[in-house]
Amino acid sequence: MSWILLFVAGLLETGWAIGLKYTEGFTRPLPTALTVAAMVASMGLLGLALRDLPVGTAYAVWVGVGALGTALLGIVLFGEPATGARLFFLGLLVIAIAGLKLTSPAT
Repeated sequence: MSWILLFVAGLLETGWAIGLKYTEGFTRPLPTALTVAAMVASMGLLGLALRDLPVGTAYAVWVGVGALGTALLGIVLFGEPATGARLFFLGLLVIAIAGLKLTSPAT
């Protein structure tokens, strides 16, 4: 269950990172409220996951899922470059996240 909470927390991190773009410097109320809600929910779920997972592993996976999702949505939503090298390194990030999961002693 902790891994599911952690993964959802990472997805919410992606949501608030992308949401920052839409807040336009926190001048737009609805995107700002949604972004702040995603921040709070992401941190809350990370905190719950830390009850059972090692902090170093959980934090690295949380950041990794958030970074991966944000980079992919940047490509899809904002036309950021999807070069072969960039996609290769995003693939390495997936491998790193999976490796941390597979080598974690926690549930």
